[in-house]
Formats: sequence, C-alpha cells, structure tokens
Amino acid sequence: MQDLQTLIEKTVNQLGFDLVDLEMSNRGKLLRVFIDKLNPKDNKDSVNIDDCVLVSNQLGNVLTVEHDIDYDRLEISSAGLDRVLKKLNDFVRFTGERVQIKLRMGVKDMGPKATDTTLPRKTFLGILRGTEDESVLLEFEGHVYKLALSNVDKARLSPVFD
Repeated sequence: MQDLQTLIEKTVNQLGFDLVDLEMSNRGKLLRVFIDKLNPKDNKDSVNIDDCVLVSNQLGNVLTVEHDIDYDRLEISSAGLDRVLKKLNDFVRFTGERVQIKLRMGVKDMGPKATDTTLPRKTFLGILRGTEDESVLLEFEGHVYKLALSNVDKARLSPVFD
C-alpha cells in the first residue's frame, strides 16, 4: 500500500496537485483518490471536473504500466470543503480555519468548565493556530492546546457558512 501511495502521490504532485487521501475498498478493486491544488491562488481556487479528468487519465496510464497493481475502478475527487488534514503542511496551510480533531489518547481538559476530576478530552472543534515541534496548536474554549500530530486520529476542516 505504501508503494502505491508513493506512486500516486508522485504522479499527482507532478500534475500540480496534492494527494489528500487514498482509499482502497472492495478488496482493493476500487481506488479512491482525493486531491487538492498544490498552490491555490486563494481559498476559492479549488479542484474542478477538468482537474479530476486530467489526474484520472494520467493515473490510469501510470497504473496500467505498473503491472502488479490490480484494480477495477479508479475514482478521482476533490478533497472538498471539509477535507481531511493529515500532514503537518496541511495544518500549516489551514491556520486560522475552524477544524474538528479527534485524538487517539485524550489530553487534560483545560476548558472553563473543567475540574480536577474531568475526564481527558479526545474531541475538539476549534480554530487552528498553527504548528510547533510536530504538534498542532488549536484554540478551543479560550485555551490553546498543543496536540501532538502523532496523537491525532482524525482531523478535518469544519467550514462555517454565512
């Protein structure tokens, strides 16, 4: 799987896109590739259908050459407004945005209602304040938490629509 991810990421990057996520389902017969632009002009510069077609055609050719990769269907999609955040660069890029984070292991709750007996907190919905030393800085209930990237189970943007 790692070799496949490396191959797909290299191909997608050469086309000017970022590999956001890769899913294999149906016993590896379905490959879902989620992409975003590597260097968007602004937040409204998002992946469109022509971008998906370009990546699909190129990846289809590359995967055909790699004879040991067996799949039946390839789907290319935009990462979406609520895209997942996995890499440290994702957290840097979306500093200032609202995100939802779920941790593997809870951390001490420092919120205004927390007491000494409050259980460790595993889920957060707050504003991303950047990164520091392989950690994510998240503002939640008036406090900035420093969350180790290695402890982040799932993170995704949580856009606010006015």
